[in-house]
Amino acid sequence: MEILFIILLAILLDLTWGEVPASIHPVVLMGSLIEFLKPQLLKINNKFSGIILTLISLALFTIPLYFILQLLQFNLIIYILISGFILFTTFAIKGLIGSVREVKEQLDTDINQARQSVSHLVSRDTDNLSREEITSAALESLTENITDSVISPLFYTFFLGVLGGMAYRVINTLDAMVGYKDMENIDIGWFPARLDDLANYLPARITGVIMVISAAFMGLDWKSSYQTMNRDAHKTPSPNSGYPMAAAAGALGVQLEKKGVYTLGERKNQLNTDIIEQAILLTQITIIFFITISFIIYAFIIMIIN
Repeated sequence: MEILFIILLAILLDLTWGEVPASIHPVVLMGSLIEFLKPQLLKINNKFSGIILTLISLALFTIPLYFILQLLQFNLIIYILISGFILFTTFAIKGLIGSVREVKEQLDTDINQARQSVSHLVSRDTDNLSREEITSAALESLTENITDSVISPLFYTFFLGVLGGMAYRVINTLDAMVGYKDMENIDIGWFPARLDDLANYLPARITGVIMVISAAFMGLDWKSSYQTMNRDAHKTPSPNSGYPMAAAAGALGVQLEKKGVYTLGERKNQLNTDIIEQAILLTQITIIFFITISFIIYAFIIMIIN
């Protein structure tokens, strides 16, 4: 049952602290490792390089962590405190919501600054985006990253402990850095990208379903949320990101669009800053429901086992 206390502590740290300094943040260290290994492995120039990169990265961030956690077993309180701190670095609730809220506030004051801020959230040219296009991009980033930034790392923590959360974060970071189909990354990035798709497959669909439930709880159009998710989720290049994005689009009655790539939902309501605030609340409730449901299921399983 200590995993429940570890997760609660990690969530509390995230909501109060936000992010640890970059100099000690595991994701920054992962990025540095990948940047160091990538030039060496590109010399291999085949798809095996992606497997090597993934195995080395996973080994360097999980094997030492395994032994650290084993050493901490001598004292339950110390084990929970340090494990909670480590887990807290693998997800980002406050950072995810804060970055989107910042775009919302800038849309009311300086659209150029909003374009600049949203450029850090999405992989598209934002220099000439309209107010509605900025809003769409912010909502897409918010709803897609519910899975990557929160649900998936916590999902694997429930099943595999802190090691599971850290392993997921390594896989997701690898995909973010090399999981592209350009000439440089197509070979080295194929394995991390496929592994990330596999890791997010179930969490993304769970996120979509819980978002439909959250929409009903908020009094939003949950039927449209469910129908839009079933109809449009497959339209995104990723096999996973469309589920929470389409569910949110249907719930909010908006159309989310990345031009030339996908269009999700129907234009029933105007994309504006009020919609962003609604989407943030929908995100928060989705996360709360996921954590609550997971705690109940985990406690029930433990009770049956014992």
